[in-house]
Amino acid sequence: MISFECDYNNGAHPKVLQNLIQYNEAKTTPYGFDAFSERAKQRIREAIGMPDAQIFFLTGGTQTNATTIDSMLYQYEGVICADTGHINVHEAGAVEFTEHKIITLPNHDGRLDHRELAKYLDDYMHDGSRAHAVYPGLVYITFPTEYGTLYTAQQLDSIYQVCRDYDIPLYVDGARLGYGLMADGCDITLPWLARHCDVFYIGGTKIGALCGEAVVFCGRQAHKHFFSIQKQHGAVIAKGALIGLQFDALFTDNLYFDISRHAILMAAQMKQVFKEKGYPFYIDSPTNQQFVILHNDQVERLSRDVEFSHWGKADARHTICRFVTSWATTEEDINELKRLL
Repeated sequence: MISFECDYNNGAHPKVLQNLIQYNEAKTTPYGFDAFSERAKQRIREAIGMPDAQIFFLTGGTQTNATTIDSMLYQYEGVICADTGHINVHEAGAVEFTEHKIITLPNHDGRLDHRELAKYLDDYMHDGSRAHAVYPGLVYITFPTEYGTLYTAQQLDSIYQVCRDYDIPLYVDGARLGYGLMADGCDITLPWLARHCDVFYIGGTKIGALCGEAVVFCGRQAHKHFFSIQKQHGAVIAKGALIGLQFDALFTDNLYFDISRHAILMAAQMKQVFKEKGYPFYIDSPTNQQFVILHNDQVERLSRDVEFSHWGKADARHTICRFVTSWATTEEDINELKRLL
């Protein structure tokens, strides 16, 4: 059985494990106030070119989104995102559980459109009854999107300018950030991203770590009591060095970007296999997520030997299937998939 189900179904990259083993017996200050976590934060600051950025380590994506968004909103505020946004469709109402409404706008291949965002905000601000409605206090996007698509630098800059016009912070969910940055055709770099949003997070869980995400406040300061909010959400890990050590490894010698690029190369090979076999694609993704349309009989047959996700129905006889590569995907995996197809 080979697996293309997701990019977090393996353990951790060997260099990440090596870092954990090397310092396993070190006595560290708990809750992330340790030398290893500080070193990892410094490496991230250097990578984004912002020496004053505030960085916090959390363990998982849903926890990170719920905690960060809650820290940035007043009780009466909600968060705007595409209707396909991860917080809207794949987090079991975690944001709403913190009593913040998700305000959805139509997606365009997974992306928000800056003109529609501007129109929504303009309509809201000119609504004489707006005091009775949920105030749009934050804009959320994912990079890459849920469909593996990317924002161009111009598209992201346009969204950020709308946010600045209305004094609303922009938050970028980077669970798969490395796979987006290293995709062919991406014209966004990590330092550029940090200058065009207010907060983003660097995903570790899906890119080589056992667990862990790094929240980076760059355009705005974190809430002055962010640690307490983090603690309230159950999002403070006592053995904080566990995450710091992993990000220390990921941001040493370009590892985070190298393993992200590896996944992109594997995805490109996989994409070519499907093309050669004549399978249609649901959407054109340049990242490590590929969405292929299979006949239901093909889905049943392939599922005996391959793990992959069923994304939804294309029609009564066909299913949209997601195949995902990661740092751990090998050419042997791709060749076996080709044989099975």
